[in-house]
Amino acid sequence: MAFYSDELIEEVRSANNIVDVIGEYVSLKKKGSSYFGLCPFHNEKTGSFSVSESKQMYYCFGCGAGGNVFTFLMNYENFSFKEAMEALADRAGIALPEQEMSKEERARADKKSRLLELNKEAATYFYTQLRREQGKSGMEYFIKRGLSQETMKKFGLGYSNKYSDDLYQYLVKKGTGTDLLKDSGLVTLDEKRGGYDKFWNRVMFPIMDVHNHVVGFGGRVLGDGEPKYLNSPETPVFDKSRNLYGLNIARTSRKPYLLLCEGYMDVISLHQAGFDMAVAALGTAFTQGHAFLMKRYAKEVYLTFDSDNAGVKAALRAIPILREVGLPARVINMNPYKDPDEFIKNLGAEEYQKRIDEAENSFLFEIRMLQKEYNMGDPQGKTAFQEQVARKLITTFHEELERNNYIEAISQTFHIKQDGLMKLVASISSKMDGQVVKKKPLKSGINSDKLKEDGNKKAQKLLITSLIEHPEIFDTVKQFVEPLDFTEELYYQVATIVYDGLEHGSLNPPQIISRFELEEEQREVASLFNATIHNIETAAEQEQAIKDVIAKVKQNSIDDKTEKMDPQDMQLLMKLIDEKRKLEKIEKIEIHLNNDQN
Repeated sequence: MAFYSDELIEEVRSANNIVDVIGEYVSLKKKGSSYFGLCPFHNEKTGSFSVSESKQMYYCFGCGAGGNVFTFLMNYENFSFKEAMEALADRAGIALPEQEMSKEERARADKKSRLLELNKEAATYFYTQLRREQGKSGMEYFIKRGLSQETMKKFGLGYSNKYSDDLYQYLVKKGTGTDLLKDSGLVTLDEKRGGYDKFWNRVMFPIMDVHNHVVGFGGRVLGDGEPKYLNSPETPVFDKSRNLYGLNIARTSRKPYLLLCEGYMDVISLHQAGFDMAVAALGTAFTQGHAFLMKRYAKEVYLTFDSDNAGVKAALRAIPILREVGLPARVINMNPYKDPDEFIKNLGAEEYQKRIDEAENSFLFEIRMLQKEYNMGDPQGKTAFQEQVARKLITTFHEELERNNYIEAISQTFHIKQDGLMKLVASISSKMDGQVVKKKPLKSGINSDKLKEDGNKKAQKLLITSLIEHPEIFDTVKQFVEPLDFTEELYYQVATIVYDGLEHGSLNPPQIISRFELEEEQREVASLFNATIHNIETAAEQEQAIKDVIAKVKQNSIDDKTEKMDPQDMQLLMKLIDEKRKLEKIEKIEIHLNNDQN
């Protein structure tokens, strides 16, 4: 952070509205003065991720992730501060001066650059091998699969030789260091066996990020070896959950939707047939990270998975994930063929386009698959099916209008009486509302083992949040509580900045976060600005709660100083007596909140 002036950092930050930036990654809905959505940093079904336009910061009440617009990009995109600064400056059209990096940043950037260069070198090597005599079997495989030379070139397809240390020997001769080889995911270094390749005797699929950098590889074995498909492990430049095969090309498609496939060959076949909006997950289950990535480039997703049971199950897993991030989905019917590759070879691109045009609404697809689990010729089975439909309607659609539209569609499609289904939904909904739902333990990668805060820390957080949200109370608060009364070191530092900002009319909460370099500190500072007082309904209750918080912070400060004081320190003793007198006056003060300012 030290490489840019505070003024320039603030110029870039203020030019990027945090709601607009995060809205490109997360589906946000306005509730009161803030925006809420599903947290991109941990899996959740209820939106506890809050973005405040007035504070220009975000905070997740579930996992504790929080910060300003820089912090978000650093966490979500795995950017350094410099990279986040450059991305936001570019977004706002602000020119940045050339800057020197710190030793750590330079080392990290250099390593990333060298890994990308190494991947490019490997991709070129595989590409060359495919077109030589030793790559004949790989070339025959691709030709047999119906790929043209132009398509092979477009995707950089290659071949890894049948010798298990071929690439390793090539890279060593090129002068590649052992440490870089270890981190590349291309080879394995073993004390007994020496160095050997991750991929050998396989046709190779280079995996590129949206900037067309080779970040990893997929390889399909030729013959009967296992596993059939092998993918690069996670590396400093490759995160499977945040990359999609073919997205580097698909993102430039003029279509408002993406086609989500299961495998590399499906993507390539679709692109060759003219459907350049096809992508696939990289040998891993479809994740929320994939869904958020797709949301940046599409308004809708068409699932074109295999038509077998495994493909159906994959579609049923992907649909709710897409729905959670606000991406509508449709399901393409591949029958009578297994996958897009087979379909296009047999029926052609024109017929496939018809299947896109006729794609089934994803919720109706879910209901159709659910119906197969019940004996519809049996009254008991039919009743059980309709009850499950009603429950799915209730848990999926919270808006009455949308729910009613789906009730109408389901009634027509599955021949269920509309009035009866509406009554069933109402009946089950009322029963569900009366049930006590037990919360599951938080499955968060951030602060997953966070213990409940003690009352003193909570009170200090609440007071700082109150000062941020209601600066009109500052003149009253400062008569009783000063920054030194915040007993946590970080809270004291933040309180000092907040008090100074309020005193001089220059308070800037998101800028405060940028003063702290460690991610844990930034997250904690964000939590100081987003503490909440629960079960408060009226303005009078809120004002009383703030008075209670002031008293709690002051009492804790007195207790802390008393415990640590030297009994012979008469000056501090007299000060503590004076502060206890102040404590008694807090209940009599008047707090008036301006609740219209947000």
